[in-house]
Amino acid sequence: MSGVPEMPEAAGISEMSKVSDKKLALPRYALVDLSCGTVEPLPISEQYYRLFLGGKTLAARLLLDLTEPGIDALAPEAVCIINTGPLNGTGAPSSSRFNLSFKNVLTGGIASTNCGGPFGYSLRRSGYDGIVIRGAAAEPVLLEINEDVISLRDGAEYWGSEVGHTQQLIEENLGKGYAAFIIGPAGENLVSFAGVASGERIAGRCGGGAVFGSKNLKGLICKGRSREIPVYHKEGFKKYVAKWSSFLKAHPTTGSALPRYGSAGIINKANATESLPTRNFSRGFFAEADKVSGETLAETVLATNKGCVSCPIRCERRVRLENDPNKVIKGPEYETLGLFGPNIENSDLEAIIKINYLCDELGMDTISLAGTLAWAMELHEHGGKDFGVRFGDTQSVIDLIPRIARCEGDAAELARGVKWLAAQYGGEEYAIHAKGLELASYEPRRSVGMGLGYATSNRGGCHLNGGYLALLESINVLSMGPNSPAAKPQWTAFIQNALDAVSSAGCCLFSALTFIPSGFYSLGPNHWFVRAVNRILLGTGPMMSLTISLSSALRFNTLFLFPHAEAARLATGLPVYTGTFALMGERCFNLERLYSLREGLSAADDSLPRRLTDELQDPNDPRSVVPLAKMLKKYYRVRGWDEQGVPTPKKLRNLGIEGGR
Repeated sequence: MSGVPEMPEAAGISEMSKVSDKKLALPRYALVDLSCGTVEPLPISEQYYRLFLGGKTLAARLLLDLTEPGIDALAPEAVCIINTGPLNGTGAPSSSRFNLSFKNVLTGGIASTNCGGPFGYSLRRSGYDGIVIRGAAAEPVLLEINEDVISLRDGAEYWGSEVGHTQQLIEENLGKGYAAFIIGPAGENLVSFAGVASGERIAGRCGGGAVFGSKNLKGLICKGRSREIPVYHKEGFKKYVAKWSSFLKAHPTTGSALPRYGSAGIINKANATESLPTRNFSRGFFAEADKVSGETLAETVLATNKGCVSCPIRCERRVRLENDPNKVIKGPEYETLGLFGPNIENSDLEAIIKINYLCDELGMDTISLAGTLAWAMELHEHGGKDFGVRFGDTQSVIDLIPRIARCEGDAAELARGVKWLAAQYGGEEYAIHAKGLELASYEPRRSVGMGLGYATSNRGGCHLNGGYLALLESINVLSMGPNSPAAKPQWTAFIQNALDAVSSAGCCLFSALTFIPSGFYSLGPNHWFVRAVNRILLGTGPMMSLTISLSSALRFNTLFLFPHAEAARLATGLPVYTGTFALMGERCFNLERLYSLREGLSAADDSLPRRLTDELQDPNDPRSVVPLAKMLKKYYRVRGWDEQGVPTPKKLRNLGIEGGR
């Protein structure tokens, strides 16, 4: 790749050179400069392909290479990257996800946000694996990718339109067959938590919609059909995909729970363990939680379930609107149900469905918006500024949301997010965010490993980038000491690496939920064997540390742990194994850490609000806080970072990452 420094050899990378003489199909990227309207090829070297593969890992490397330190997230010089992974479009299960990476509008560090829908598949079929965008257009534009031809179209007609109407106009003006990745009014008005929509899916977190809006970019439209997606070992890949799909369909989580209830099925599970955020994270239990649960949704308003391209899980809820039963729309996910339900003391499922639909049409992240409004509700109760919203009053929320999206009056302040607001009006102790990104819907005082994940997540208060340890603590069949810090630093680091690798391959993270064997579900959480395993897991810290340090030695693949690795090996021709796959995820996590450190974040930002670290959730339980300081020290050691949370030169050499601080 032109202008890219030579990289040292990483652990395990020499093995990745030992492939057959058959030529590798390197990713194809284009660099678009909106300021001058130019399109240039952006070659990706074989070395970069072997080290970073695709998705968020390659995007993190490119952000470091292509941007200068200190650029404002909304400046023309800022770069955003829309890219896929090697499994996108291959027919591998749950492989329709694609990535959007950019400088985080809310935190100032790195952002990577993942999305489903049709766009990623269409992009690969057009002949491109990634588009890198810099500059800003003088007037609104659409970036068109028609097969392998990239051009700019006048976007003035679409500017100001909501997401659904924009997609309708594109079809009316240009015909059918285009997959769109577009913003709504929130992105146009630079709302700090605006997202970008692909069909009815949205890359919601961190403000990617505002980045598009700052560039006068309404979005990308893609018509791709001609390119054959490269698969290195076609017959072996086809057989493996069939085997993997059957495995997913047979697992209790991906074959039963998610198809039946979607992620909404988590509501009652989280409530039962007091890990369901309630009244702005002041509690973890909501007496009326069942009214907004996945079970109730399925029994009352569910029309059908759907899934993304090539996904056997089919977790999407399609629901009917109460006042228009003939209109079927995408239903709310767990995060939206939890944060616009119990966290604002609301038990009206129909209201949450309306709020979710409204946010999708306006192009806003429901997690950050809900966290911001919950803070505003509590601020008023403490005698602070009145933004007109109250706990339990959903109509005030519904009325306010369009004003936030269009930055009208003092609603424009709410569009800045909870960290900025707390700096202006106080209430930092109950401003529930990490690094500036509002927390997802898991109360970490009953899931302390999840609390560590929130604090250390590269993009801020994210359950997925945070390692999603709630799966082993509070919302699944296993429950490894929800209030105990034992082994949590090691497991958090390991799963953070794992999920970064899955995303970089181009797969949905739900496809990784099969790592808990089916037998545990048959026994149930109260069986003596399951309880014994929970106790054993608390003693596995040293083993997990060793696993992380010796990742490159794990030269095997299995359906039970990272089935994505074998699929990637067969699709790319690279010798991808469980160990090298996990190592690639670790490389991703460290690259993102380097970017955020370069932009001014530090160990001081690996923090949580005082409500979660100092205030007991249960006054009678001294362990009902997040012991963050204790876990952080060990977490840094496990990661090979120094006491200031900076990756050591030795760690960077082992990962093949040049640079650092």
